Amino acid sequence: MLMITRSEETDLTRTIKLEGKLLGSWIGELESACHESLAAPERVCLDLCDLTFVDAAGARFLAKLIRDGAKLVACSGFVAEMIHLNDR
Repeated sequence: MLMITRSEETDLTRTIKLEGKLLGSWIGELESACHESLAAPERVCLDLCDLTFVDAAGARFLAKLIRDGAKLVACSGFVAEMIHLNDR
């Protein structure tokens, strides 16, 4: 199960908080949440502190969001390893 919470910081910035497990079957929902935001990718903040599991497809999608400019505001060590944050 994945819970996605969107909150606007300002008119141009949006924080997306993920809780639970990000599996490939939930990527479409996350993609919709990101695109519903009128904020440019570099104005999206990802709060992943309550994300407990990421499968390979989810890790690839999160890594793509980060490459496109999304910022991380919180992330567990496990998720950081899954999306290879320590390799940068």
